[in-house]
Amino acid sequence: SRRRHTRYIGDWSSDVCSSDLSWDNKYAGLQVLLSKALLAGGGGEHADTLRQYQAKAEFFLCACLQKNGGHNMKLTPGGLLHADEWNNMQYVSSATFLLAVYADYLAASRGALRCPDGEVAPGEMVRFARSQADYVLGKNPRGMSYMVGYGSYFPTHVHHRGASIPSVYAIDSRVGCMDGFDRYYNSKGADPNVLHGAVVGGPDAADGFVDVRGNYHQV
Repeated sequence: SRRRHTRYIGDWSSDVCSSDLSWDNKYAGLQVLLSKALLAGGGGEHADTLRQYQAKAEFFLCACLQKNGGHNMKLTPGGLLHADEWNNMQYVSSATFLLAVYADYLAASRGALRCPDGEVAPGEMVRFARSQADYVLGKNPRGMSYMVGYGSYFPTHVHHRGASIPSVYAIDSRVGCMDGFDRYYNSKGADPNVLHGAVVGGPDAADGFVDVRGNYHQV
């Protein structure tokens, strides 16, 4: 199941300064996308409105970079952005994407991100984005890749029916409607099918992770 929520950084909820880009909150993505018109030298009669979107986009990006005057997104001790205990990697991957996209916009316009705690060059934004991707792929306190199938050490008890139930080619009997839960959900065995490329929910705020199929917040 998915928990519906909308969260904001600091006390700026009335200004819709989003703290994430997720399955049910698209503000940050929209704000970054609309900023492109201004950075490309356009906007025309809508420039003032677009500047408001840009300000909110940059508020979010500065928060990710820990340069937003104290209104920052949390980092784990190992350096991972941490927005929520529930499937945090979706927020990490989307924030990393927006940082890289905005860095491209700034590089093309020969600009820089102006944050309350200092100016950030596009190259620095890319380096931070790379640090998040590196963490996901194994450069973290556990040495674990949170992308299934990448590297030699990754989650093997993914909360996913297709991964945890054997293929029809591997078993002779049919898998009934409840068999997936009754027979395989609580199995301590590794997934019979590797879900290559899937990114799991990821570690908690202290970089802790439990690879158990029922731990749906993380796996």
